[in-house]
Amino acid sequence: MRFLHTSDWHIGKKLEGRDRLEEQRAVLDEIVSVAEQENVDVVLVAGDVFDTYLPSAEAEDLFYDTVMKLSARKRLVVVISGNHDDAMRLCAAVPLAEKLGIVLAGNINAEIRAGIATENARVLSAGAGWLTCESGDKERAFLSLIPYPTENRYKENAVEGETFSDKMKRWLHAGVAYNAEALPVVMVGHFFTVGGEVSDSEREIDLGGARAVSRSIMPDCAYIALGHLHKKQVMNKTGTIRYSGAILQYSFDECSVEKAVVVFDLSGGRIENLREIPLQSGVRLKRISACDLADAEAKLEKARDYYVELTLTLSRPLAFSENKHLRTLFPNLLKLNLELTEDRSARELSRKNLSDREMFVEYYKTKYGKEPEEELLSLYLEIMEELNQ
Repeated sequence: MRFLHTSDWHIGKKLEGRDRLEEQRAVLDEIVSVAEQENVDVVLVAGDVFDTYLPSAEAEDLFYDTVMKLSARKRLVVVISGNHDDAMRLCAAVPLAEKLGIVLAGNINAEIRAGIATENARVLSAGAGWLTCESGDKERAFLSLIPYPTENRYKENAVEGETFSDKMKRWLHAGVAYNAEALPVVMVGHFFTVGGEVSDSEREIDLGGARAVSRSIMPDCAYIALGHLHKKQVMNKTGTIRYSGAILQYSFDECSVEKAVVVFDLSGGRIENLREIPLQSGVRLKRISACDLADAEAKLEKARDYYVELTLTLSRPLAFSENKHLRTLFPNLLKLNLELTEDRSARELSRKNLSDREMFVEYYKTKYGKEPEEELLSLYLEIMEELNQ
């Protein structure tokens, strides 16, 4: 049975106001082509399909078009919700999706229906957060699904004395308990794992450590397909716990990060032929530093095929006309950071680029002379997350 693992599509996401829907369409078509060329049986989409709770009509059209192409009534497509997705909205089309071989799981408690079938794979049995599937060559696997885990999404009340780690362990093992045939387990989850490397394009909520999941509490699985972090990364020595990463470079600190999907075979209960397949679509990002306007123009001219973040060091503020001239001449210049040689001005300007976490910590230290407690910081970030939805 051959699987394709992808995640963090973030359909509708913009870069410094630049619409990237056509780039997303191109890279998603590329993923469809990979699924065809690799004769994939099951596609795993590990969350953050959309970038906001209320995606545009164009973003939703692209999602439905893509999953239908991925399925093509040949492949089983399994999609879970991420923290950027409205779980109920994502699963609104479940009755239609099931007829096309598409499983949509927005909540760990949502019942999945047995009998969903395509040419290459079918669902033999299923329940809340799990399913068993079988390929055409009779290879079987148990899939455990962990959509973005919070008490609110899972409709649970807080349990006194239960830590986040306790809760996650309970959720991670809940579905696997139904694996009566002791089939090899493929888990699909959207959460932050201890040791994961973050990038600027991820919101900071849950990335500060308080809600990081240790590998020690994860059940024994043949493969764990993760979403949430945008840099593709391997979380264990065998490569069977990994983030596939976002499908495009979504922030300038990802300039050197190659994008890919993961393909692997499950044969005789073992993972074989595990590999990354690079994605080529989309405009690449580039960071440029310049010491004056002439230097900036020369370097921007050589980078016209990229979206550019320019850090310009001057001894004086940049005039409005100069800023307008650069952006008119180079429409691919999406972000301009000005660094003044005068320390005070540079410090004031740098505050504009601070993240929510950094801004709050700096304010708190100025006010109280110490760093805030992690619980207070997490509460602040949760509030900012709600405001940004």
